[in-house]
Amino acid sequence: MNEDKILDEKKYNTLIVVLSIAIPVVVAVLFGVKIDAELPIFLPPIYATTNAITALVLIFAFIAIKNKNIKLHERLMKFAIILSVLFLVMYVAYHMTSDSTKYGGEGAIAYVYYFILITHILLSIVVIPFVLITYVRAITNSIEKHKKIAKITFPLWLYVAVTGVIVYVMISPYY
Repeated sequence: MNEDKILDEKKYNTLIVVLSIAIPVVVAVLFGVKIDAELPIFLPPIYATTNAITALVLIFAFIAIKNKNIKLHERLMKFAIILSVLFLVMYVAYHMTSDSTKYGGEGAIAYVYYFILITHILLSIVVIPFVLITYVRAITNSIEKHKKIAKITFPLWLYVAVTGVIVYVMISPYY
């Protein structure tokens, strides 16, 4: 790898660290903020749909790169990032304006729900630096390093997107 690529990647490292810490902290803080306002629309099915679309976009991006369609892969990955940001904004807005919904299932299904929910939440935090590092390696043209981390990022991100939909489907009867 030449020194220009290393310097390009290093200039993003601070931003990656800051965002990887700031995003979960800001989300956690905003969960404690309650705004006495009613949103004009019910957001959970919208942000669950956004998660579903993100999962599909990730799969299509994977297929595109396997078929060596780099431009399509690049556009789809940027779209997946935009969708994830939109999801996060809607998710936080909903939780700032609405009380949390308690899961009402009982028995074994409750354990399944909480396992999926907890792994979804934890991995949604873990995936942030992976997505950012993977993206930086792509835009700095460090393609071999990009491929290496993308093999980890893709399944993590896909799991988070898919389990977001599953969590919504499982809790939706209790809204």
